[in-house]
Amino acid sequence: MQPKMGQAADSPAGSAAAPDNPKSPRLIERVREAIRSRHYSRRTEKTYWYWIRFFIRFHGKRHPGEMGGAEVTAFLSWLATERNVAAATQNQALSALLFLYQKVLAQELPRLDTVVRAKRAVRLPAVLTEAEVRRLLEQLHGVKWLMASLLYGSGLRQIECLALRVKDVNFAYRQILVRDAKGGKDRVTMLPEGVVQPLQEHLGRLRVLHRRDLAEGRAVKRAAAAAIVKPVSCHTLRHSFATHLLERVQHIRTVQELLGHADVSTTMIYTHVLNRGARGVKSPLDRLEQPGAHYA
Repeated sequence: MQPKMGQAADSPAGSAAAPDNPKSPRLIERVREAIRSRHYSRRTEKTYWYWIRFFIRFHGKRHPGEMGGAEVTAFLSWLATERNVAAATQNQALSALLFLYQKVLAQELPRLDTVVRAKRAVRLPAVLTEAEVRRLLEQLHGVKWLMASLLYGSGLRQIECLALRVKDVNFAYRQILVRDAKGGKDRVTMLPEGVVQPLQEHLGRLRVLHRRDLAEGRAVKRAAAAAIVKPVSCHTLRHSFATHLLERVQHIRTVQELLGHADVSTTMIYTHVLNRGARGVKSPLDRLEQPGAHYA
């Protein structure tokens, strides 16, 4: 019986030490060292190890060094045909296994041409109108209002907003430096005029925006339930940020840079516009007329 997607492997690392040398480092230690030496994020480390041990469990806890392209093909195809995973999920598993073989085991896999590919679903993101964004923000107060305003006003991902630090905010240039974003890249985005004073007040009290539990972000969903019919998450504000910039005739490359997309095709889902550069763009949050008391 094959393991379920959410099922953790029973300590695969314990049985995954190099079979011919019991004193060699456990596989999990080798994977961790290879990932951290390349400065990958902890989230990537956790995700890669999940797929590696899932792969090991799938093949009866055999050491990956004893397996190869046929076993990788069988696992990836099973994910697509039996588990019906999304194409992005299958690609994530593939990336983890390629890293394992190429960077950890120093083995080259053959071309995986016979892998059954998962179907790539094309889904348009949910986007709020400016009026809906205004109603959403009116339901929030204090730090929750400030964070939601940054998600929409600067196009930040939720994790990027949670990781924001004082040194990353340039009040003089009205810019935010997003460090180690998706793909391990840094980028610069705008700091909306409408949050400058509330953010300065907040930083004056705390000096640092503390990391919050991700569940805290569900306050946005509660606010949306009170004011908006559409399904809304924190990421919806990021989609709305991009869409509203493009509606105001900003160039697609500018929005790509602000969002931190590696390829413009990812940004193309929103639309086309005129390039003015990061510092020449007015944040959509500054177009909203709202009292500053929401942060009080």
